[in-house]
Amino acid sequence: MTTPQSQQRADQVADTSIGDLIGNISNDLSQLFRQEVELAKVELKQEAAKAGKAAGMLGVAAFAGYLAVVLLSFAAVFGLANVMDAGWAALIVAAVWAIVGGVLFATGRTKLKTVDPVPHRTVNTLKEDAQWLKNPTG
Repeated sequence: MTTPQSQQRADQVADTSIGDLIGNISNDLSQLFRQEVELAKVELKQEAAKAGKAAGMLGVAAFAGYLAVVLLSFAAVFGLANVMDAGWAALIVAAVWAIVGGVLFATGRTKLKTVDPVPHRTVNTLKEDAQWLKNPTG
């Protein structure tokens, strides 16, 4: 049984020209492309935020390390100078802070390596789109 709406839809489809169909496909493809670009922007923004946090952690660690090295080094050198020569005391304190700085650097570098600049979801959807374009019916 044919309803007036389905008959009207069938008439619209029959009246659609090839040029209109190609125009519709072109519009759909350009909209799809814009959506993929937007997805890539969102993914890159997320990764940039992770990189910014890691860089911020490295910066704060460096500043805190600097302050700690300066203030605690003086205290440690003065404390050790009571037991040994002040030069040796300063060398020991500097070696300890060099180790601490190395550990902080290694930790920050490890966190920075977890940042992934590739927008995986966008790549996957682009592959799906390309596959669909090759075989749009199934």
